[in-house]
Amino acid sequence: MTEISRRNAVLGTAAATFAGAVHQASAQSGTGADKTAIDRLLQQAVGSGQVPGVVALAATDKGSIYQGAFGKRSLAADGADMTLDSVFWIASMTKAITSTAAMQQVERGKLGLDQPISDVLPELASPQVLEGFDTSGAPKLRPARRPITLRHLLTHTAGFSYDIWNANTARYEKIAGLPGIITCKNDALRTPLGFDPGERWEYGINIDWAGKAVERVSGQKLGAYFQEHLLGPLGMGDTGFKLTASQRARLVAMHARQADGSLKPIEFEIPQAPEFEMGGGGLYSTAADYMRFCQLFLHAGKAEGGAQVLRPETVALMGQNQMGDTNVVNLKTADPASSLDAEFFPGMVKKWSTAFMLNTADAPTGRSAGSMAWAGLGNTFFWIDPKRRVAGVILMQLLPFVDPAAMQAFAGFETASYKALQAA
Repeated sequence: MTEISRRNAVLGTAAATFAGAVHQASAQSGTGADKTAIDRLLQQAVGSGQVPGVVALAATDKGSIYQGAFGKRSLAADGADMTLDSVFWIASMTKAITSTAAMQQVERGKLGLDQPISDVLPELASPQVLEGFDTSGAPKLRPARRPITLRHLLTHTAGFSYDIWNANTARYEKIAGLPGIITCKNDALRTPLGFDPGERWEYGINIDWAGKAVERVSGQKLGAYFQEHLLGPLGMGDTGFKLTASQRARLVAMHARQADGSLKPIEFEIPQAPEFEMGGGGLYSTAADYMRFCQLFLHAGKAEGGAQVLRPETVALMGQNQMGDTNVVNLKTADPASSLDAEFFPGMVKKWSTAFMLNTADAPTGRSAGSMAWAGLGNTFFWIDPKRRVAGVILMQLLPFVDPAAMQAFAGFETASYKALQAA
């Protein structure tokens, strides 16, 4: 039995668990669901030991409808209780913020969605496509048939991938001696494409390159740009690439699911003196901070204080399919310790805007068609529903990604939040 098979045999499949959790949450919460139902659901997740700790927030465009913190920041003996202001590595939830920064530069005419990105990043002027490996094991590379554009990067159709879900990329990194992306070393970005730009969707390092494009046209490091143009105006004082002393005191430990199903704290931290600030996954944040970002898209681009962070027409564009007939596909794991096979709402067509995954049909959780969402590797999740004017953020800190217990907590929280919204 392979490692993937062994782990899935212990944990079950994330897709099946997500679907089952939606059904279970619906049955448990009934028609008169309220905040107490969400409390019970999340308390059960941590009480059973399947999730170490969780913070969850739900809000409409008018204000909060739920907030709760349960469990421990760490399962180590001296682990502090989880609190609403606990600090999490939000991983790929960083991508939506970086993409928003790129769209600000599109608004200002400094970036174009369909211009060759090599106009700004000459290091991408001659991308190579990895077609496989020859009989000696050497990589077989050829020039890409068309240039990479910012739209390709923002929609994950440029051809870049992650080694977690692409075995060829992992093999190439090993042969070429390249570091992994979590090292935040520039050499980690030197991987070839897996296909020609625009041909299909594959999740990868695209937004790290988009972050570098923002740096190049703004003349600022990405964190400094975020602070001036996004985090500051939105009041996201607990979000950044570098942990402050205050944030470190509230930091949630990463945990790893063991072969027997138990959880163990592990050493993990994004480099605090990185060669590049990782626009694809380097931010730390809190649930409250990220909710401020989500509500930007419920307020037509305005921050709570009234500052116009994005134009309304840009907000509308970021909620629309930007990949044509291409679809988001299931992420097949090549590294089961980091991620199981991952797909949200299996069987439903999903698209990508210039920042978010879009579900094209109403979801069984209550999420409306056309909602915007994504997630982070450590099992952090968010969604923004413009039709029903509601957003949710749920943060945990455990591996692998789409761990069934984490998915059950997420699906249950989302389903119960919509029932609470109905009951309000």
